[in-house]
Amino acid sequence: MDKVLVITGAGRGIGAACAHLGAQRGYKVCVNYARNRDAAQAVVADITGRGGHAIAVQADVSQREEAKSLFGTVDRELGTLTALINNAGITGPLASVDQISTNDLQQVFATNVYGLFWCCAEGVKRMSTRHGGKGGAIVNVGSIASRYGGMPGMVAYAASKGAVDTFTLGLAKEVARDGIRVNCVRPGTAQTDILIPLGGEKLAAQISAATPLGRLAHPKEIAQAVLWVLSDEASFVHGTCYDVSGGR
Repeated sequence: MDKVLVITGAGRGIGAACAHLGAQRGYKVCVNYARNRDAAQAVVADITGRGGHAIAVQADVSQREEAKSLFGTVDRELGTLTALINNAGITGPLASVDQISTNDLQQVFATNVYGLFWCCAEGVKRMSTRHGGKGGAIVNVGSIASRYGGMPGMVAYAASKGAVDTFTLGLAKEVARDGIRVNCVRPGTAQTDILIPLGGEKLAAQISAATPLGRLAHPKEIAQAVLWVLSDEASFVHGTCYDVSGGR
């Protein structure tokens, strides 16, 4: 059976690194994106140029119907789903709890938490032996912010990632007997453009200084952990939040 992998938010950063590595490891890859079509198409072009199989599919996974459409497209164009990486996420603007707007809070939770529910629901429907599937694996990309409450002005983001941790543990118990492994990888801060609106190079330097290894992660380092947890080499790893944080 072909290995088919959906990665949400895969046009850049950690998601793109997961897409490249997944293709190298024999997956047919769906590169999901919400808005940046050019970035997603560039990832697909690089994968196919190296002999891999990938498609780019637009969907805002915070919207249940769009998430459903995403997986329907994968059914038609790639085949039976065997793996899912829930990577799509936003930080929201820097804002204290007493200043954050209702709209900003809703957007953070809609993408980081609701999107997780919608995509896992679609993944379970396809992979669960209870639904006639062949099993599979899900990795949710969380954050070590869930452990320490996040940086100043990022309590909403940290809280949403705390929900990712709890969701992972609960779903793992729910589908354990259905042939699906569920885990979470919690990265520390990586060298991605997510830092630009939050403080850019100045913030990166501060985080590097506070990290025992003295640097930020490269997206590929996070991707290697994600793909390992997804693989059969981690066949007894289940219901776990796996930190890749440089010691933070």
